[in-house]
Amino acid sequence: MKQLSDYTSLRVGGPATNFVEVSTEAEIVSAIEGAGDSPILIMGGGTNILVSDAGFNGTVIRISNTNIESEVDACSGATLTIGAGENWDAFVETTISRGFAGLETLSGIPGTVGAAPIQNIGAYGHEVSEFITRVRTYDRREKAIRTFTNSECEFSYRSSKFKLEKDRYVVLDVAFQLRLGEMTTPIIYTELAAALGITVGEKAGVLVTREKTLALRAQKGMLLKSEDHDSWSAGSFFTNPIITSEVASKLPDDAPRWIQNDGRVKVSAAWLMEHAGVHKGDSVSGARISSKHVLALTNSGTATASDIAALAKEAREKVLSTFGIELIPEVNLVGINLQ
Repeated sequence: MKQLSDYTSLRVGGPATNFVEVSTEAEIVSAIEGAGDSPILIMGGGTNILVSDAGFNGTVIRISNTNIESEVDACSGATLTIGAGENWDAFVETTISRGFAGLETLSGIPGTVGAAPIQNIGAYGHEVSEFITRVRTYDRREKAIRTFTNSECEFSYRSSKFKLEKDRYVVLDVAFQLRLGEMTTPIIYTELAAALGITVGEKAGVLVTREKTLALRAQKGMLLKSEDHDSWSAGSFFTNPIITSEVASKLPDDAPRWIQNDGRVKVSAAWLMEHAGVHKGDSVSGARISSKHVLALTNSGTATASDIAALAKEAREKVLSTFGIELIPEVNLVGINLQ
């Protein structure tokens, strides 16, 4: 049996009853149908997942289709259709080298193109949903190919139709609309603007913005490096909570907050953790809070999935008891419950 610890960035996870690697659309559909009614787990880069030590009692389908199609127009920009198995950051790097702008602030996010719309990945003031025109999927319930326009994807903060209807849709490819250009749109994230040496609202070069974004992620331990155990993580373990204005008003004045269009307030999960007594370097057996950023839960080299889950639960309970706010995992939990 394949050990899933060999295929995840946290390097934990037990065996898969059945493991299939697929690289074409026909192979993806065949593998899904071949699994019958048994549970399936779709994997790409394995970077946003925590699999239990017991593994997965079903079929794991690892997607590696990387086909790329493009249509470029000097006025309207480029429409790029990318296979679900393409490495996300390699794709971002390619768009920039070809003279396209838009995805630079999403540089360095681990994972695959197919996972991007499911989680509606985002960073430094932008989300991938801003650039997606359509998502093509296989509908397991209807046993048919289904294509969704941007509005039909039901994108929201770190969520989508594909995440809400878990296990129904398997992403086959994603189409993006990008503009031609060497400059970004106005930079709206204070930390990134400071790194670029500009004020919020000013523009910067696309290439230097990618470089600074990667540098910021590296400083936070959010760039995967095989030799650095402090980066053996699944990225941000929790999402930033979105709470009512009433709950937000009870937080200390220095708590970072962002007013949402519906009147609710997004607050920083990292700030909540740090002010609830969660510290960089805290550990449970082989699991450790990164020395660079409290949102990254890492494998110091000997961690089990249970260790990481225990550390996450401990951090979650501290925030809940201190602020009455429940942290929601951003990481996909397989066979694990933090309750």
